[in-house]
Amino acid sequence: MNIYFSGIGGVALGPLAEIARDAGHTVIGSDPVESLVTQQLATNGVTISTDQSGKFLADCHEQAPIDWFVYTSALTTDHPELEWAKQLGIAHITKRNELIDYLLQENNLSMVAIAGTHGKTTTTAMMVWAFQQLGIPVSYSVGTTLSFGPSGKYVPGSKYFIYECDEYDRNFLHFSPRLSLVTSIDYDHPDSYPTQGDYTGAFTQFMEQSGQVIMWARDTTIGVRVPRLAWQLHEAEVLDTPLAGAHNRANATLVAKGFEYLELADQDSAAAAISSFPGSNRRFEKLADNLYSDYGHHPVEISATLQLARELSDHVVLVYQPHQNSRQHQVRSSYISCMEQAEQIYWLPTYLTREDPELATLTPQELTEKLKNRGSVVYADLNDELWQHITEARAAGKLVLCMGAGTIDGWLREKLQSGVA
Repeated sequence: MNIYFSGIGGVALGPLAEIARDAGHTVIGSDPVESLVTQQLATNGVTISTDQSGKFLADCHEQAPIDWFVYTSALTTDHPELEWAKQLGIAHITKRNELIDYLLQENNLSMVAIAGTHGKTTTTAMMVWAFQQLGIPVSYSVGTTLSFGPSGKYVPGSKYFIYECDEYDRNFLHFSPRLSLVTSIDYDHPDSYPTQGDYTGAFTQFMEQSGQVIMWARDTTIGVRVPRLAWQLHEAEVLDTPLAGAHNRANATLVAKGFEYLELADQDSAAAAISSFPGSNRRFEKLADNLYSDYGHHPVEISATLQLARELSDHVVLVYQPHQNSRQHQVRSSYISCMEQAEQIYWLPTYLTREDPELATLTPQELTEKLKNRGSVVYADLNDELWQHITEARAAGKLVLCMGAGTIDGWLREKLQSGVA
């Protein structure tokens, strides 16, 4: 088939485009901005345009009729490419889920889903790494770029598809995985789930649709109904592994238990494979000496990542860019003790995306009003002054952790590429 991806640079569509290409389909696409994902795809021979007016789509369709138009959830209903796809009469116009189902059936793959509010990406990458270290063919989709392979891959002859199964836009409810690992459950994505009950209800439905669930018993206390046959793990079961960070050790335990359930490896063999995990990009990723980048943007994630950082350094400086104003309204009351392990905090304005125009934009001062270590906060912007502070902290031997899902990671990389490391 000839498949067109609108929003191909996203962390959901990018890996799927890789998988479709590996499976023998022709892949082309568009994205308004260049990213690590589009660069990776282009390196692998995928034609990508930044023109989303509909002209590029129409030209591609004229040259070779497009069989399937896949679009990101971020596309508005009146987006030019979506309207053009309908006008051109393309047979399949869908979000990613329908294409994933098709590829699973076409290639006889069983889904192993990694779901949860926090830790999905790292746990998915960890499981892929362990499969590879154990010499078991595996296909997968991870919502980030990886140091040890593409973000998405189809391997002929593989039996399992490891999928980072995101709850945003209710994506995970489209699937019935053979096995689901649930990393954590906290209320998130208020734009998709107006209440906590909506959120926990979706997780209940997802787990009921799964053949088997492995999760932490601690996540059963917020209103989630757990399937009778689910494996509920307890804190005493956390693996003794050299991986830094309590959350990484917990995620490694889920992965090892997953191998046990699938009867692919015993716990010791799985643990040995996981212990050499190199990490995934934008998840406590080391960019330079004493400088780390992390995608986390929820108070629980911030606390867990700071705990990891403190295992490596007694002096941690946090640079934080909140993500999405509507989300800040939901998590605002949780900014209390989550940053106590940082000796200094540079707090940036919220990165705005998919916003409700009627919702007042919360200021950094409002977001930090309940923070226990508010005296450690410096209100900052992504500019040369902030970079100077980062440079000085690194030179003093402090670990600088930069967190956020917005523009902060790209800004850091640009600064480093400018020659000042």
